[in-house]
Amino acid sequence: MSENTKIEWTDHTFNPWEGCQKVGPGCDHCYAETRNARFGGGQAVNWGPGAPRRRTSAANWRKPLAWNRDAGVFYAQHRRRQRVFCASLADVFDNAVDPAWRADLFKLIEATPNLDWLLLTKRIGNARAMSQVAMGAIGCIHKPLPENVWLGATICNQEEADRGIPKLLAAPARVRFLSMEPLLGPVDLRMWMRSAWRGPLPIGWVIAGGESGANARPMHPDWARDLRDQCADAGVPFLFKQHGEWAPVTYEYENESLSSWRADPATIALNWREIHEFGDGIGAARIGKKAACSTACSTMDFRRWRHE
Repeated sequence: MSENTKIEWTDHTFNPWEGCQKVGPGCDHCYAETRNARFGGGQAVNWGPGAPRRRTSAANWRKPLAWNRDAGVFYAQHRRRQRVFCASLADVFDNAVDPAWRADLFKLIEATPNLDWLLLTKRIGNARAMSQVAMGAIGCIHKPLPENVWLGATICNQEEADRGIPKLLAAPARVRFLSMEPLLGPVDLRMWMRSAWRGPLPIGWVIAGGESGANARPMHPDWARDLRDQCADAGVPFLFKQHGEWAPVTYEYENESLSSWRADPATIALNWREIHEFGDGIGAARIGKKAACSTACSTMDFRRWRHE
């Protein structure tokens, strides 16, 4: 729960509580569950069906109030508002969370109008109803969400996009965004972009990236390139966060056997540990998150746009 987060698309992280349960393929190798187990003596005590959620300390809950007080200094330095990624180790709209905790969170969000709160969820179908209950509990019955909330949905493949994005767009948020990390397949977003969507507000920001961690799955570079191009065509800000554990490489066959791999010299020098073939002349070399970013991000022509 650090205010000096390493996450590229936010300024602070704030966890009102910890714990969750896996709900989709993007959750298979959850970093937060692994972290919870590491600090829990090898057991993820706050993860899984029936597991208790742990509310964080009162001192932690006071941090956003300090960030809100310092908002003027931050704006003078960066010429934009501060962003708070809420619940990086949990889910705001988790069914197992005490509704009173969620009401307390929304009260805190209302009390910090100088901050933009990024509520990213894997349970976007719960967002509208649970927000109404929380706002009603703090006396804001005619206000669906605090005005400083950006609502986001985690999407990892086309099936999740088709199911989740209409629910995101039906929620009454000022800004709606997608976090497509880990990106596990190609996704077509065109019908929900500004050029096609006829609703009140379309998708306003897309973040994409590959998977990291011990069991990370490789990402085809064209999946991310296509998202970048879709966003560019629609004028939607796009941020490519990382390749994950795997760096893109190309390969050639000769007489039905692998004849050569081609990659930039820096990647070759790292002596990859594993190769994955996508079957179209494109592969991925497992070289680790840090190395994959430093060697591949500079060569893949991903434009890095931030939502300002």
